[in-house]
Amino acid sequence: MILNGFDTDPERALALSYAAPAKRAALSALLGLDDALASVMRTTTEPAVTQIRLAWWREQVGGLNPSSAMAMPALDSLARHVVADGINARRLVDIVEGWEILVEAELMDEAALAAFAKKRGGELFAIGGELLGGSVPEGAGKGWALADLARHLEADDEAELAQRMATQQLSSQIRWPRETRALGALEAIAMMNLAVGRDRQPVIASPRRVARLAWMRLTGR
Repeated sequence: MILNGFDTDPERALALSYAAPAKRAALSALLGLDDALASVMRTTTEPAVTQIRLAWWREQVGGLNPSSAMAMPALDSLARHVVADGINARRLVDIVEGWEILVEAELMDEAALAAFAKKRGGELFAIGGELLGGSVPEGAGKGWALADLARHLEADDEAELAQRMATQQLSSQIRWPRETRALGALEAIAMMNLAVGRDRQPVIASPRRVARLAWMRLTGR
C-alpha cells in the first residue's frame, strides 16, 4: 500500500470559521494532529521508519496533560486547547493508531479500512463534536477519513474500495446542528471530492464549492 502524498486543503479554513470563536483553537489543534500524522506518512518512505515516527507521536500524545508545556506547537496546542478542555489523551492516541494501521496492515482490505476509518475519522469527529458542544452524525468522520485516503492510495483496487466505503458512510440527508457545522463542512468537502473522482483534482474554493459550504453553514445540510 503506497500513498501518493497528502495536500493541504485551503477550504478547511472556511470550515473552521463555522465553529464558535472560542472553540476554533481546539478544533484547529485536533486537525493539526491529523495533519502532523499525514505528514509522517507523506515524508517517510521506509515502513520501519514510519512506524518509529508514529510510535513517537503515540508516546508524546499519550503523555499530554493540561499542564504540559511542549516545544512542538502541534503538541502544545493539543495540551492547551484539547486536553485542557477535558478530552482524555488516550482518545487522541486512537487517532495515531488509526494512521498506524496503514503501515501495519498487510492488505488494505475492508477490515483494515474500516479500522482505519473508525480510529482516525470516527474518533476525530467524536472528539470534535464534544469540543464544539454538539452532536455528530454517525459515519461522518469515518466517511471523511476514507474519502481523503481514497485520493492518496496508489493501488486502484484499494482506492476504489475506500471510495465505496466512504460513500456508504457519508450522507447529505442529515441536518447538522449549528454547533458542529464546521465538521459538517468537512464532510461536505469530502463528498464534493468524492464526486470529482480520484483521477481529477477538485477546483478548490470554486464558486460552486464555496456556495455548497455556505449552504451547510446556513441550513446544516
